[in-house]
Amino acid sequence: MQSRLSSFQRNFDRLDAAITHWMARYSVFVLRVALGVVFLWFGALKFIPGLSPAQSLAARTIDLLSFGLIVPPVSMLILAAWECLIGLGLITGRFIRVTIFLLLTQMAGTLTPLFLFPTETWTAFPIAPTIEGQYIIKNLVLVAAALVIGATARGGRMVAQTDADAAIPARKA
Repeated sequence: MQSRLSSFQRNFDRLDAAITHWMARYSVFVLRVALGVVFLWFGALKFIPGLSPAQSLAARTIDLLSFGLIVPPVSMLILAAWECLIGLGLITGRFIRVTIFLLLTQMAGTLTPLFLFPTETWTAFPIAPTIEGQYIIKNLVLVAAALVIGATARGGRMVAQTDADAAIPARKA
């Protein structure tokens, strides 16, 4: 019985190591392409008036941040092109540092409605966001994903733990 259990454990450990190595090798690529698809898709929606659920709030935010210099129809075209450019940069993996900069700049603007339009983004500040507020807050995950991708822009990569590394306790972040 002990022999079967140890054989099962060895097989499980080999499978687990193979999966972990695959994830370390491909996860940043998958994350980059998936994030790119989200930006390209949401950006493309903004080219067609009325299709993006964020259109009105985004237009009013840009109008307020630009002190009325960028009117909503123009701001939506700029935002749509900006998001599509981010999406294409992420999908292709070209100009990734510039793409991450554009993404983080866009995200900074995206978070501002939480403060500029609190009655539309919160039912009870700061604990109960509206649907619009939730839509904005989820962008924190996109920012975190961009940071992971950005960490690999100069050759950084994910590395799977080897059996030899297992003996070394992990450092807490």
